[in-house]
Amino acid sequence: MTRVGTRLPLVVLAVHGAAATLAVAGLGHTLWDGVHEPGHALAFGVLITVGELARWGALPGEREPAPLGAAGALAYALLGRSGGAPTTHGVLQVVAVLVAALLVACVPHVARGSGPAPDRVARRILTVAFAAVCFQPLYNSGRAADWFGEGPYYVLFMLLFLVLTALCDAVLAALLLRSRTGYPYGPLLSDELRALIGIGSAVCATGVVMALGVAVAGLWALPVLCVPLLLTQVSFRRFVAVRTTYRQTITSLARSTEIAGYTPYGHARRVAVLCTAVGRELGLSGSELTVLEYAALMHDIGQLSLVDPVPEGATATLPAAEQRRIALLGGAVVRQTGVDTEVAVVVERQADPYREQPLSARIVRAVNAYDDLCGESLIGPLGALEQLRLGTGHDYQPEVVESLARVLARGGPTPVLPG
Repeated sequence: MTRVGTRLPLVVLAVHGAAATLAVAGLGHTLWDGVHEPGHALAFGVLITVGELARWGALPGEREPAPLGAAGALAYALLGRSGGAPTTHGVLQVVAVLVAALLVACVPHVARGSGPAPDRVARRILTVAFAAVCFQPLYNSGRAADWFGEGPYYVLFMLLFLVLTALCDAVLAALLLRSRTGYPYGPLLSDELRALIGIGSAVCATGVVMALGVAVAGLWALPVLCVPLLLTQVSFRRFVAVRTTYRQTITSLARSTEIAGYTPYGHARRVAVLCTAVGRELGLSGSELTVLEYAALMHDIGQLSLVDPVPEGATATLPAAEQRRIALLGGAVVRQTGVDTEVAVVVERQADPYREQPLSARIVRAVNAYDDLCGESLIGPLGALEQLRLGTGHDYQPEVVESLARVLARGGPTPVLPG
């Protein structure tokens, strides 16, 4: 969910402005002062360009679609020597090489209509600049060698920059998403930090290993050290493809109630989108949001057991006992599909009194009732919210209802009225 309108939040504008300023300064300084060690600049520029071009074919859900480009840029920022000889490139040349490579790589993507996201580009420039600012002055002044020497302490020194750079990127990513969506910052940052355990740690580690390898063996180390990360990218894309197929299967199963005429078109999708937004508003993250989304998609699957469909599929208007019966039948169906047991539990308990429910079930119940009550023949969006507020004594948790109201007030997903 993003904010409605064309005006960007001030934080996003500030981050983009800082990245653009750095890019202009880096390119201008490099053009004026000349390129130091052009062979190294060309080698790392080509590496970053190839890595960015490998973003072609990225699937939805990939947090880092160009890991080789990110690792190459980080390696250049942390490069102090090459083949035993000291390097002389500075912070602004690191930024210039990165920006030039990004501009070259984006040409075919833009021609295809899939240019890089501005937020991702800004994060890349600021993160790499942060690593270069922290490392290059210390190394070029000789302080790094005096303090840490050339042994294991130097490796620990590099790992420290690895951690700081990863934290910088996570903070920026969470900040940008918080500004665009209004979701709580803590869970967003937690999601970004959790992602570092996967492809993020591989990118950072490869960047450090590249810098250390080139320091000893020269530029010949680059193609050798690229292979493991390329294989990791292929494996990660296969994993994302499997996960995407899994989600598409669940979505198709959830649509069976629409195809059979038990629920209005798009009901499951609307409930899933709103549930995810409300879940983020309430601080859910990671696997909790995945369980919530799958349960929201399949929450009406129990209606297939009914002989006569509920009018407009609005189970919120049924007696409590009938709602629980349909929920239990739906949970039994979900268990037979092989979907995570936690999803089945949420589906089963969505009709219980909210004080007896887990948080995910409370969200599904409130959002489902809101969408059910928004039909033209019922009471509409404003009336639906009022009805939910009246039911907070027993049926709906007040915090969930108010979170739903805040999501809708910020321009969140709005219901498509049946008919």
